[in-house]
Amino acid sequence: MVIVFAGPSLTGTGSAGPGVSLRPPARCGDVAAAVRERPAAIGLVDGLFETAPSPWHKELLWALSRGIAVYGAASMGAIRAAELLPFGMVGVGRVFELYRDGVIEDDDEVAVQHGPPELGYVHLSEAMVNVRATMAAAHRASIVGEDVRDAVVHAAKSLFYKDRRWDLILERSGRDGASAEQLGRLRAWLPGNAVDLKREDACALVARLAAAGARHSAPASPAFQSTAYWKALERRLAPPSATAASARRRSRAPLAANPQ
Repeated sequence: MVIVFAGPSLTGTGSAGPGVSLRPPARCGDVAAAVRERPAAIGLVDGLFETAPSPWHKELLWALSRGIAVYGAASMGAIRAAELLPFGMVGVGRVFELYRDGVIEDDDEVAVQHGPPELGYVHLSEAMVNVRATMAAAHRASIVGEDVRDAVVHAAKSLFYKDRRWDLILERSGRDGASAEQLGRLRAWLPGNAVDLKREDACALVARLAAAGARHSAPASPAFQSTAYWKALERRLAPPSATAASARRRSRAPLAANPQ
């Protein structure tokens, strides 16, 4: 079994395929809890970052230290894969490559506003990486020139990530002086041609994990250093029975003669 944490980046894809357990976007503790299930691999696509604490880098390092292959793509997973590449995390897709190569570095490049799980995490805003990819495609198709391409990208970047919708992006581009004629062509072209780079990368990650099944090479296990914060997380994730047993053992332990 492989476990993949995803949400808005995989909207509309349906089933992830046999052998892939699709979980909601990861929050702090979810990856560490998944390690206890001993999957062949863990894939991180989407993670929470505003409504709940994000998954720690330490959780991914712990998975690697346990010999579990860890992959990242498309969104938060691409960022974490670029950051933890030296420790054995594997990045998949173009978004990962953009972070790895330093072409982009801001977290807001992949952030989106989305609906609840009941609505399939439907997108309510556009990811900046998707805007960049879409405008590159529009320029290649001669829908817009370089100046309008760059003006639209600049307008999108100037908006708060929750406000990045095509109507607002094009409206701001027009106010900034972009050609009304080219923006009109772009508006007509977008519905059937906008590029969803995040979805492409997320699908590529799921396909790669599904194809490999249980055949994942274990990475070289990095040395894992525990910390007080990590121990606190472990206690929080421990089953209630284990926590109670640990408390009983501590209550029975004799006091140290010379505590440090």
